Amino acid sequence: MLDKTMTFSIGDNKELEMKAVLTTVYDALREKGYNPINQIVGYLLSEDPTYITTHNNARTLIRKIDRDELMRELVRSYLNN
Repeated sequence: MLDKTMTFSIGDNKELEMKAVLTTVYDALREKGYNPINQIVGYLLSEDPTYITTHNNARTLIRKIDRDELMRELVRSYLNN
């Protein structure tokens, strides 16, 4: 095991964090009766946090993620699937 080179990537952790936050936000919006996709798109286009509910701390969580990074990752994921 010691003869193999280990790799380290910060990007993987960032992607996992973004996915976890987005999933939490999605679930919180759904629980409150909103259309999660429409609300998240509204937030991404306007960067207006009022599109996101405060339920389960969703608004605070989504504001911790860089919006441009999130959009870039969403497009990358869409095109790779």
